[in-house]
Amino acid sequence: MDLGVGSTPRGRHKIFLGFAAGVGKTCEMLSEANRRRERGQEVVIGYLETHGRAGTEALIGELPCVPRRQQAYKGSTFEEMDTEAILARPPQCVLVDELAHTNVPGSPRAKRWQDVEVLLAAGINVLSTLNVQHLESLNDTVLEITGVRVRETVPDHVLRDADEVQMIDITPRALVNRLERGDIYKPEKVAQARQNWFREGNLNALREIALREIAQEVDDELETYRRERRIAQPWATHDRIMVCLSPTQSSLRILRRGWRIARRLKGELVAVYVEARPPRPQEQAILKADFAVADQLQIPVVTLQGSDVAAELVRYAREKSVTQVVLGHSDRSHWQELLRGSIVNRLTRELRSIDLLIMANSTQATQEAL
Repeated sequence: MDLGVGSTPRGRHKIFLGFAAGVGKTCEMLSEANRRRERGQEVVIGYLETHGRAGTEALIGELPCVPRRQQAYKGSTFEEMDTEAILARPPQCVLVDELAHTNVPGSPRAKRWQDVEVLLAAGINVLSTLNVQHLESLNDTVLEITGVRVRETVPDHVLRDADEVQMIDITPRALVNRLERGDIYKPEKVAQARQNWFREGNLNALREIALREIAQEVDDELETYRRERRIAQPWATHDRIMVCLSPTQSSLRILRRGWRIARRLKGELVAVYVEARPPRPQEQAILKADFAVADQLQIPVVTLQGSDVAAELVRYAREKSVTQVVLGHSDRSHWQELLRGSIVNRLTRELRSIDLLIMANSTQATQEAL
């Protein structure tokens, strides 16, 4: 997008995301780079780490490489990506491997992802690689799964702000086979890797995390598309079930029914309570019991504030693309509904594109059974 007269359009950033070394991120990045070069784009390698893998090195082909910058530190010399040399060139597209890398002290920027931000701001397109365990928000989760504290992290917004994220997937068993063939590490390191990071339980968990991240990215992109085009009707790409909690009558049956529906449909489930006023002691007891069951069933509870309960429920359902709403019959009398309106009627009228399941309360259900 052009930022105005005299400004430089920001470059596009594509991230190849994986869940472990050896899944094929760098190879896929090189393959795309070669395809772009064949189409006439000027593509250069800013930084590439082949780890001595013959298959990776073979994919470099005729891609030119910007010489690395020499950085002295504590009597030794290290090589880093020369961001300033890339800016001086500048190419249409640059490859930047290992996005989470920490630059040697004394470098212009502390992190490689910060170098990438500079390149993007200069209008250069970037292809980069990243493993999901390097996301800052997942640091504690990865430690719990693997027992390893990942020291190099990338802020989550780097992934969120990317123009395109491609998951490079492989089954954990196939990845272990690559490891044991010596395709990832040298033979003397294979046994240690199998005992640590490359345990199949670790790999399965990390793969699931990566897949969930990609699903969230797709979901965010879909929501942006619908918002930009003012599409109010939800698209049922997957089911989202909303259970409506009431402070005046128990919602335990509704919570359990919603949980069973979500489990059967493999959909997302949320319980929503609208606080129109501070609850009275009896209502507090009802809500406490409802919240306890929601917690036991691992159902997230969202509390909204607003004097118009129906309006808040409608707004939330539309914003979150809810596909099903589960709620109980109104406990208002006929005269109360005439004077103040019925929440059920409002939802039925205003959420015509969403399925509503209106459950009988326990007393009514018992009488009907008799």
